[in-house]
Amino acid sequence: MASGGSGMGGMPPKGSSHQGAPHHPMAPAPHPQQHPHSSQQPTTAQMAQDRDRYLEKFAFPYCERQADKYEKIAKIGQGTFGEVFKARSRSDPKKIVALKKVLMENEKEGFPITALREIRILQLLNHDNIVNLIEICRTYNRHKTTFYLVFDFCEHDLAGLLSNFNVKFTLQEIKKVMQQMFEGLYFIHTNKIIHRDMKAANILITKQGILKLADFGLARAISISKGGQPNRYTNRVVTLWYRPPELLLGERNYGPAVDMWGAGCIMAEMWTRSPIMQGNTEQHQLTLIAQLCGAITEEVWPGVSSLDLFSKLEIPRGSKRRVKERLKPYVKDQFACDLIDKLLSLDPSKRLDADNALNHDLFWTDPMPSRESLERMLGNHNQSMFEYLAPTRRGGRAGAGMPQPMQQPQQQQARPSHNEGYMDRVF
Repeated sequence: MASGGSGMGGMPPKGSSHQGAPHHPMAPAPHPQQHPHSSQQPTTAQMAQDRDRYLEKFAFPYCERQADKYEKIAKIGQGTFGEVFKARSRSDPKKIVALKKVLMENEKEGFPITALREIRILQLLNHDNIVNLIEICRTYNRHKTTFYLVFDFCEHDLAGLLSNFNVKFTLQEIKKVMQQMFEGLYFIHTNKIIHRDMKAANILITKQGILKLADFGLARAISISKGGQPNRYTNRVVTLWYRPPELLLGERNYGPAVDMWGAGCIMAEMWTRSPIMQGNTEQHQLTLIAQLCGAITEEVWPGVSSLDLFSKLEIPRGSKRRVKERLKPYVKDQFACDLIDKLLSLDPSKRLDADNALNHDLFWTDPMPSRESLERMLGNHNQSMFEYLAPTRRGGRAGAGMPQPMQQPQQQQARPSHNEGYMDRVF
């Protein structure tokens, strides 16, 4: 960490002594913030001014001023994480980057631990299908420092592309998008990292058709539990519509399978053009999962009844598994249907991992995955497409030329009591 002056925080160097008259041994020591020759303590405003002068004048060699290096062009993202901006390098105007603002509002103890974790993970991960962190820069005004993570710019996110019905993916293009997603997941899982926020908005795609997994704000390293002790990770992760059943049921000893469930939801979305299970609450989400993937029982998922929330939530019984049946109107390719089915396995131990997903027949049968075709298709669209800039995707934007995704068959419209008030546009 860079520090100015000699010694820590402006204190005199160790071993130096004050040249004035010695203190009487019994006299009280001066207040640490008092000037040696003054009995008056500086005011909060004076201390803030001193700090401002220090921060403005001191050169932080590894964290340059954002305004000096990058000029903001447009806001392209907004979420609980903060804001994302498209920006241009001042030294090389052809270089376009994305600036992700680090939220500091609620920080009482310095730099946020979640941002530190994200930076550390991104520094470790270097892969074509993982977003590239270039550097960190800062701005300082009104007694407040704001930090930005600087990334290579990607022209689109998958949610933005899917919300635009002028963007039409062929089967070989969908295969290429999914293949790259699994390549990215295989890489992070091999490196003992789980993403924990897989959703279409976090899948970026460049105009060259290269996919990047993004937003590692909830990611973490996973540990092999020592002495057979289970891990105790938080289950308050993953956006609700993409959250796997084990997290909804309170599991805290989980692993890469949580990302594979999200990958299955994203893959289905490539055809339905809208999130396939849009729950309003955790209970509703679990109900939608059971209506699609079948009853959550010990028979299909041994050990599920021991999960913390199994006895506290209403667990739907008697539903049949209907993944392939419900997807058939959208997903015409049998291999694609089969892969989604295997990714949406209720039991995480039976869910396909990224390695097996990459080896699935889908990627080794005609038409083969094609990045050239994907690049050509994206070349027809000059406008960047991001979820933040797109109309709402909930319910599939009825009337936009696409049927409401995965509509409940008529005889299933009767809702159980805990579902009252929900609009069942999907499952």
